[in-house]
Amino acid sequence: MKNKTIKSIFILSISAMAVLIGCTKKLDLKPTNDITGDQVFSTALGYKQAIAKVYGVMLTTGSQGAGSGDLPSQIISDAGNSDFFRNLWYLECLSTDEAGWTYHGNTDPIGIHQMNWTNVNFTVKCSYYRSFYAITLANNFIQQAAPDKVASHNISGVDADNIKNYRNEARFLRAYHYWVLMDLFGNPPLVTDSSVIGATFFPKQVGRTALFNYIEKELLDLSNVLPAPKSNEYGRVDRAAAWSLLARLYLNSEVYTGVKRYTDAITYCNKVIAAGYTLHGDFSQLMLADNNLNTDEFIWTAPYDGIATQTYGGTTFLIHGPAAVPGSISGSSGTWGCIRITQQFVDLFDSKDMRGQFYTNGQNKIMTTLLDDATQGYSSTKFRNVTRAGVIAPNIDNGKTFSSIDMPIFRLAEIYLIYAESVLRGGQGGDNNTALGYLKQLAIRARPTDINAATSAQLTLPYILDERGRELMWEGFRRTDLIRYNEFTTSAYLWAWKGGVASGTAVDSKYNLYPIPADDLSANPTLIQNPGY
Repeated sequence: MKNKTIKSIFILSISAMAVLIGCTKKLDLKPTNDITGDQVFSTALGYKQAIAKVYGVMLTTGSQGAGSGDLPSQIISDAGNSDFFRNLWYLECLSTDEAGWTYHGNTDPIGIHQMNWTNVNFTVKCSYYRSFYAITLANNFIQQAAPDKVASHNISGVDADNIKNYRNEARFLRAYHYWVLMDLFGNPPLVTDSSVIGATFFPKQVGRTALFNYIEKELLDLSNVLPAPKSNEYGRVDRAAAWSLLARLYLNSEVYTGVKRYTDAITYCNKVIAAGYTLHGDFSQLMLADNNLNTDEFIWTAPYDGIATQTYGGTTFLIHGPAAVPGSISGSSGTWGCIRITQQFVDLFDSKDMRGQFYTNGQNKIMTTLLDDATQGYSSTKFRNVTRAGVIAPNIDNGKTFSSIDMPIFRLAEIYLIYAESVLRGGQGGDNNTALGYLKQLAIRARPTDINAATSAQLTLPYILDERGRELMWEGFRRTDLIRYNEFTTSAYLWAWKGGVASGTAVDSKYNLYPIPADDLSANPTLIQNPGY
């Protein structure tokens, strides 16, 4: 088994922490088991199990394994399809040129690629509630880890210091999930550990700019108190994670608030780069079952394990989802046949770019049909449940279903790309030669057989958008990038079945944000829906 401490602790973590769904009137619900908060937080080990649960809700849907659900069935009816990363992938990748979806049914993400979702869409609801569930757990942990609470349990010394660090990590996880919600939904309600929750409590929206300011303030503070870069256990956050999220936040500030913050983005890119990260030498090893070894490039990851963190989402979804890929290649029991890639995205790669890890056997490049035909559009072998030695993941279930591929949430390549784009957009504190040098490093790694690889890099905004697509494919960035470049809903860039049309068409600008789910609007009369829904 991989040496991943937060993962092994997660196996022991318990589900008694939740007061459930911090975004609805259901805040007064009690846990469904018999373990109380006093029991959970009575020992130092209990605190570590509890912080593992705050991390763990990003990995699994429930504490009872694949298919189980932490969220109540009256809110999420299909627990197995409700995990955080699978639904984030739907909203960030499937909504773009990166992917098309084959099937349609009661809980499939039908309509996401065609941009005709509504406020009752299952995938939209899952993303919204999953992040708010994580925020609820984080708020609860932050309250229980206050110094006076810890002291009341007679915990002191090194144990108390560790809990103080866990508390800061919970604050970071809360900030991260609020960034996700702000990016996807614009103006979700804000609930913190200081909110007075009761039967008459209705979480209020504060506006996208105010939420941006809240996230920024939290991250700036945490960037000084989290552990130093590379000093925390694998899978746990440190200062470099806070710097990375600040860089990402500032890159998109003009979209979020109307204010350009590219200078600040460069500042925090420089901090990450100075912390000693380097590009991993072989791009093909980034998404394998032993990618926990890639600590040279990975800043913070969500660590998956085929035995300990079984889920039908996460990277399990990304090894099975691609159409037609044999199990002998994906390192799994085989394909679910539901994901293909539009021809427009395939055309971003040339034959010398190894990042175009496309599976073409029996597949047509042109996506002439979207639904019910898995042969239309190439597939991908980027995520493979094998080690760099080419053998199947050593810790895998008997059915070869579940993935041990970790999902990098921040890695150095993204920081290089943020730096270069921020320089081009007028940010101060960087320079063109350094920016071009970072792009050349990415190009050289991507084109190992091309003696002229460095000359393919261009310091232009169109190149950087395309390069982000090539470098970060399926890692959860594409929608946010296209919105920043004003190409997501407009006619500036069209791809197959955008807007439900084979050749693609512009859609209403309301689709730049997802709607607040209908049942949350019903539960909370103070909420205002996003325009157009």
